[in-house]
Order: sequence, then C-alpha cells, then structure tokens
Amino acid sequence: MDKLEALLDRLKARQRELIMQAAAYDTMPADSTLKRIAELENAIAAVEAVADEERRR
Repeated sequence: MDKLEALLDRLKARQRELIMQAAAYDTMPADSTLKRIAELENAIAAVEAVADEERRR
C-alpha cells in the first residue's frame, strides 16, 4: 500500500507542476500539455481505484 501511495503522490505532484506552469502564462496551454494533464488525471484515478480495492481486502 505504501508503494501505491508514493506513486499517487508522484503523479499528483507532476500534474500540479504542469498545471502551475500552464497557469503562469496568459495564453492557452499547448495541446500536448493539456493531454499530459488529462493522462495524469486518468492515471491518478486508476491508482486511487486500485488503492481502494487494496484497502477493502
């Protein structure tokens, strides 16, 4: 479980970095940046689901 939590922390930190970088500019973020943010969101949701399953065991 600790490894899942550590992975979740890394994913969230990376996503936050990208969001903060995008917010620093007054323009729309590049499509590639938006895609990475969305992909990280999917990965975060997947890890959270697995962590929830593990907690129920």
